[in-house]
Amino acid sequence: MNKKPTKKMESRSLNAFLIFCVALAILIGNLFWIQIIKGEEYRLKAERNQLSDTVIAANRGTIYDSNMKIIAQSASAWLVYINPSRITTDEQKQLLINGFVDIFELDRETVEKKVNREKSGYEKIIGQIDNEKKAQLQEYLSNHKDQKLGTIVGIDPDTKRYYPLGTFASTIIGFTGSEDIGRSGLELKYNNELTGEAGRRITAKNALAGDMPNDYETTYDARQGYSLVLTIDEVIQYFLEQQLAQAVTETQAKYAYGIVMDVKTGAILGMSTMPDYDLNSPYKIHSDAVIKEIEEMEDENEKAQAETNALYSQWRNRTVTDSYEPGSTFKLFVAAAALEEGIMTTDTTYNCTSRIKVAEYYQNCFNHKAHGTQTVAEALPNSCNTFFITMGQKMGAVTFSKYFEAFGFTERTGIDLPSEAKPVAGKTYYEAENMGIAELSSASFGQTFQISPIQMITAVSAFGNGGKLMRPYIVSKILDEDGNIVSETEPYVKRQVVSEKTADIMTELMEQVVVWGTAKNAYVAGYHVAGKTGTSEKIGANAADQTVASFVGFAPANNPEIAVFIALDEPQYYATGGSGAAPVAGRIFENILAYLNIDPEYTDEEISQMTVSAPNLIGESTDNVKSKATGFTVKIIGEGTNVVSQTPAAGQTMPKGGVIVVYTDDTTEKQKAVVPDLTGLTLTEVNRVAANSGFNIKVAGTTQGAGQILSYKQSVAKDSTAETGTIITVYFRSSEIISD
Repeated sequence: MNKKPTKKMESRSLNAFLIFCVALAILIGNLFWIQIIKGEEYRLKAERNQLSDTVIAANRGTIYDSNMKIIAQSASAWLVYINPSRITTDEQKQLLINGFVDIFELDRETVEKKVNREKSGYEKIIGQIDNEKKAQLQEYLSNHKDQKLGTIVGIDPDTKRYYPLGTFASTIIGFTGSEDIGRSGLELKYNNELTGEAGRRITAKNALAGDMPNDYETTYDARQGYSLVLTIDEVIQYFLEQQLAQAVTETQAKYAYGIVMDVKTGAILGMSTMPDYDLNSPYKIHSDAVIKEIEEMEDENEKAQAETNALYSQWRNRTVTDSYEPGSTFKLFVAAAALEEGIMTTDTTYNCTSRIKVAEYYQNCFNHKAHGTQTVAEALPNSCNTFFITMGQKMGAVTFSKYFEAFGFTERTGIDLPSEAKPVAGKTYYEAENMGIAELSSASFGQTFQISPIQMITAVSAFGNGGKLMRPYIVSKILDEDGNIVSETEPYVKRQVVSEKTADIMTELMEQVVVWGTAKNAYVAGYHVAGKTGTSEKIGANAADQTVASFVGFAPANNPEIAVFIALDEPQYYATGGSGAAPVAGRIFENILAYLNIDPEYTDEEISQMTVSAPNLIGESTDNVKSKATGFTVKIIGEGTNVVSQTPAAGQTMPKGGVIVVYTDDTTEKQKAVVPDLTGLTLTEVNRVAANSGFNIKVAGTTQGAGQILSYKQSVAKDSTAETGTIITVYFRSSEIISD
């Protein structure tokens, strides 16, 4: 017989049912919340936990010179990362920290923070490591395989930027940072073009965070960045850098910088600032003098700031970023404006008494001497301040400002390099309405305003280009990874600044400045060089040696091809444009014009001093050798009967009447001698001293003009040992004190 449920039992059953219903409702509600309301969010979280999305670094585009020589390129490297969530012991942590710090020289505190992020599945330790460092890490992991470090550490492909030529064109090229992003120079300016498109590798992960089979992997290949082909010519850049480095040594200048430009197109063939730095180690100070100065500092904060300043200083491309007072080189534009406007002709005369009154003060001529009566054609080679002050006053502030603007001094040139100096009215130059008689007079001989080197060479090149002002550029082509041309730079004429007639007249006047004026030390035998020198005090200078000595010009004057700008910043010796900068320019012109196969055209006087080609005497008998080398001094070494070798080699240029040493067997030791000091001598003395020591000379630099012409440099160092008959290049310049 069944008992009837009591009320207490019924109550319990009802409560249990209600609890079940509430629990079921909560469960259904949670499922609704998870699957419907938060479903998409949780789905994405699950995918992130189950999928590994690894970035595949893209190679940065290559940078080439004009002859397709590689200047900058990306190469395969490696990236090291860890999965901290797999770390299970403190011993693993310490081994990882110690290994990374020792192998990669990383900051310990930074590594510790990454290792201790226990919930993280990915922490980058370091990128852009080479194969050697990778091998060291793999050996370390192998040595500690019992600790299963290999399950925690990962190594992925990466890319690293290399600069095969080291310091070559460093301030132009610039460098990239740790994330392969351009920090300076072309690497910064063209960062978007050079940067490729990163790829991706997506793989599924199992419950232990391990990779699933390849069936679950998807790869999107990286795309290499575009490449740049520059207008820079490796050989021309080398000549420029070599001469600027020597100029820093010879003059003890703080900096030396220069530009070589194609006169007709505006293409930059060479550009450099010295001292420079190694692109492969940009954060290392390159100047020994700066390093020593910093080491002597006692205050650590001061030292740290000095190091930062030194790095930024060595990265600067001063030909583009810096401004300077041009001094007498600016007289070219004043003369051009006066001629173009018909204010004066080349025959207009002026009597220089050494000074001129401007407002309440007197302005002196550059050498404080009276030039007397002279024409415009004579005033430029003489660099007569008072004549150019008179020119400026006659044309007035409005006309002066018109040509100042026309030649591009109120705007950036537009060169494709970063941080070009920006002219600012009222700060770097005067506008016409704010230019009084004092400002106009000073500006007429290149003082009280500032321009940049790239502005100067661009403006002067207009005289060699029929009066056309070009826009300078340094990237000629952009290529894709298959070598196809993406874009190509075309020469761009900004405007006609003066007539072709005026440009031709200015070229003739500039050539006379080099033949007998202040730029005579830029003279190169066989070539028509046109140019002008300048020596200017820095704005706010508090010492007499805070000057900028400069030269600007182009050659050949009768068919201009290349323009050259040289500046020496605070030179301690040869501290003027004529004595310091002009010889540097002359050596650069000589090297580049010969490299470009531009035929020299010698005057009768130059021919009388010319060198000749050494005859080929190899194979000749000792009886006939002297008759085959008429006009030369022949020294026969050895016991043989026929010539087997000679110095100088056949076809090499050597002076008339020079020494040829011939050898009649291969066993005789080459005859050598100590090289004499050939500096500080006249041409006649150099020839005599060299001949007496058994050497030949090649003459370079100016050997004519006012003042005594003396040698100042030789290509083979004195007191060194060289083979008898060796040709030594000896450079000459005027000993006359050139103050401009």
